[in-house]
Amino acid sequence: MEYSNLIVAIDSGIGTITINRPEKLNALNRVTIQELSSALDALALDSAVRVLIVTGSGNKAFVAGADISEFASFPVEQGEALARDGQQALFDKVAHFPKPVIAAVNGFALGGGLELAMAAHVRIAADSAKMGLPELSLGVIPGYGGTQRLPQLIGRGRAYEMLFSARMIDASTALVWGLVNKTCVLEELMTEARSMAQGFLKTSTQASAAAIQAVEAGFRPTERGYASEITAFGQCFQTPDFIEGTGAFLEKRKPDFS
Repeated sequence: MEYSNLIVAIDSGIGTITINRPEKLNALNRVTIQELSSALDALALDSAVRVLIVTGSGNKAFVAGADISEFASFPVEQGEALARDGQQALFDKVAHFPKPVIAAVNGFALGGGLELAMAAHVRIAADSAKMGLPELSLGVIPGYGGTQRLPQLIGRGRAYEMLFSARMIDASTALVWGLVNKTCVLEELMTEARSMAQGFLKTSTQASAAAIQAVEAGFRPTERGYASEITAFGQCFQTPDFIEGTGAFLEKRKPDFS
């Protein structure tokens, strides 16, 4: 299958999805999310793929967030649908993918980009990578699982610090906090990701699927956290802060939330 915004390759049991929108810093728009969803469906059924690596094209960004221009004018109902559909079509699908998923974070992983990396089972980051959830600076909250997965990975206090400050952290901090499993120089990122993937090839594919199912079940006993996030995300779309935050972003100025 051909994709307009992805490059998909399979080699020696390892599948690789490269998000290929370098002119937009690989930002997630609706087309890219749908293509990722379709690619995941195909690779899940492909017996030639036993481990999956997800990365971004170029050396600047893994995924530098969502395409804000697509939803800046949404009302509440569309905001909720945006979060719900995105979680179902992509982010939950990554988390519950029946084969190990490694996010190779080659640059900026912001907003939906960090949420995508967090949905993966393992993360390796280039030492030049920067990560953050800047949504609160736009008058909205993360809507693709960020409010749930970030505290699961780094703890509630640090998660709140990242959310409230909207600041990026560097790869070395992400490693200390447990947000990523490993860091390396950018030039060795895909080599390290493939080396990790080859190690995963030594274990049972069926057992890996079972382990993923069991681990994810432990972190998600109910849907309440995610449902709460969807509702809260949608409600942000009627607030003055959301209008100001997204407007400032699109107009390339600093927001005024006073």
